[in-house]
Amino acid sequence: MTIEEIRSEDSIQLNVEGKIDTFSNDEFQRAVLGSFQTSRNLIINFEKVEHITSIGLRTLILGQKTASAKGGKLVVINANDTVKDIFRVTGFDKLLIVR
Repeated sequence: MTIEEIRSEDSIQLNVEGKIDTFSNDEFQRAVLGSFQTSRNLIINFEKVEHITSIGLRTLILGQKTASAKGGKLVVINANDTVKDIFRVTGFDKLLIVR
């Protein structure tokens, strides 16, 4: 998995590529939670994410809670159909902003 960070005035965008699983989640979690050290809004681009497991979903919830506590937002964009199905089946499509 690779993560590219792009900063703007009011948000950070993380462009994530690969699978988010047990092996890669530590890096993903550091990037997500670390983004909130300097911004209250986070956009996570899942265009090149092939799959996400439950540990990655947990990181998204931690990120969502952190964003809410800071008065910001966490938004997931460009998720493929497989990832969207995972969000739908787990109910995460109702917990997260998914565009």
